Amino acid sequence: MEWADRIGNRVRLRDLHVLLAVAECGSMSKAAARLAISHPVVSKTISELEKSLGVRLFDRNSQGVELTAYGRVLLNCANVVFDEMRQGLRQIQFLTNPDAGDLQVGFPEVEIAGIIPLITECFLRQFPRVNLQVIHANTSMLQFQELRGRNVELLIGRVRTTALEDDLALERLFDDSLVVVAGSDSPWLNLKKLELAELVDEPWILPPYNSVPGPFIRNIFHAHGLEPPKPSISTLSNQLTTTLIATGRFIGLLNRTVVASSGAPVGLKILPVHIPPHKITVDIITIKNRTLSPLAEAFIDCAREVAKPFKDRA
Repeated sequence: MEWADRIGNRVRLRDLHVLLAVAECGSMSKAAARLAISHPVVSKTISELEKSLGVRLFDRNSQGVELTAYGRVLLNCANVVFDEMRQGLRQIQFLTNPDAGDLQVGFPEVEIAGIIPLITECFLRQFPRVNLQVIHANTSMLQFQELRGRNVELLIGRVRTTALEDDLALERLFDDSLVVVAGSDSPWLNLKKLELAELVDEPWILPPYNSVPGPFIRNIFHAHGLEPPKPSISTLSNQLTTTLIATGRFIGLLNRTVVASSGAPVGLKILPVHIPPHKITVDIITIKNRTLSPLAEAFIDCAREVAKPFKDRA
């Protein structure tokens, strides 16, 4: 029998459960209280794990315990094991009661203001009793901790594929584009045609240039032989952006789907400014080789269906 197989036969789910509790509590006594078992049982479980593996999993100190590099590796494995078990139980629950359960998904604010309401409406029509939990995840700044921590099953958002690590999988949902937007009482709306150069010195509200949409914004101005403006306000908050543009005091660049969505603030108007053709891809983001629950698969099916009219249209 191989060494790994021999060790695998001696590492039980209960041992991994204790490991998780100790790691989260930072103390064996606190873990014992959480698990409603004695402190010696917790200490013995960890010691036997360390003996079986031949490595130290925790460093002990006066404040409690801290994971070693070996402990962090085993903790990651334990998280994967329990996550797969949870997904399996969700599949069983779905088979016995397909219209109920919980689903955790994550989106950046810009998608929540655009296509996501349509997707959630489609999904909840099919599964009205599901508890859909939406968590904010800023994919524009490459923040995937909610996904990697298995707090959500999927994300939908814009990412820089060159900056992704190998543990993430992408599926192109549709391509969006940017448009120049002003308030409904903006004097610029009286013109039938505008050049971007005429707007450079206006008060802009834009995403940070180091975010995912930043390079697209730079390229739009460079294509007109212009330096990107220094915005009056830099933010990734879609709500702040749309609210301030609607006042008529600012102009900005927004996703076309956001301006066209039913949830867009009243008073946003697209200015007649020619912008070079470009595509901002919106992706479904998941963890590679992670089993998705049937509800997550159904949500993705709804996303694909809703995105069909937007696909290949930038």
